[in-house]
Amino acid sequence: MNDLQRERAPFSAEVWEEIDGEATEVLKLRLAGRKLVDFNGPLGWNTSALDLGRTEKLRARPADGVEAAVRRSLPLVELRVPFVLDREEIEAIERGAKDADLDPVVKAATALSQAEDRAIFAGYPAGQIEGIMTAAKDATLSLSSDFTKYPATVVEALQKLRDAGVSGPYGIALGPRCYAGLTKTVTGAGYPILQHVKQLVDGPIVWAPAVDGAVVMSMRGGDFELSIGRDISIGYWGHDDKKVELYLEESLTFRCLGPEAAVPLVYTDKKKS
Repeated sequence: MNDLQRERAPFSAEVWEEIDGEATEVLKLRLAGRKLVDFNGPLGWNTSALDLGRTEKLRARPADGVEAAVRRSLPLVELRVPFVLDREEIEAIERGAKDADLDPVVKAATALSQAEDRAIFAGYPAGQIEGIMTAAKDATLSLSSDFTKYPATVVEALQKLRDAGVSGPYGIALGPRCYAGLTKTVTGAGYPILQHVKQLVDGPIVWAPAVDGAVVMSMRGGDFELSIGRDISIGYWGHDDKKVELYLEESLTFRCLGPEAAVPLVYTDKKKS
């Protein structure tokens, strides 16, 4: 981890603990994909690609009678979010302040969590990552803006999974619009719709800020895999007499090994999430 150069930062271990703690709190709240998919790693910062166990035969032979094939792999994508802290705030922490302005840490952690979850759910074609909602698009169901109809849609999604031979437990990733709507809506008898949905699944219902709509998915294992090289870490970049430059970093890739284990739920209107 020496390349993170944390020992060069002009502050104490106590300040690092405060910064790490702030970032961890945000990440635990906002990282939805990790609560629903398989986690592989950390594999280490020096891991550049994931072996797929497959080959691609080459037409051109290197010599007469010699066949050749290229081993297929999936590259890990490096994600980095720079941020800057005021040295006055750092000095305040050193003196024991409990109200230091660590907003830049919160914003950086929010951005990185959004990037990771978008890769998992929506995909990241530039990084050769296909997301769950794209891989499972053929099973997509439409969502109504009438949230009292939401339980019926979840029942239909669960039936689709069972018809495809996909066992549970089943979880749901809820985008912001879904989560807010289900939280606020009650039945005619005053029963919260979100509680009704919770009774339909035996896995977690996760608030997923990066999801547009929702995804009902199996958590039986082996269908969706997040592979991490370096897990989310904070490094030091540089400083002057007023500012300290830091960054959040991770390396990852994601694979949809069993797209039949998810049913995306999407809105047909133009409003997002």
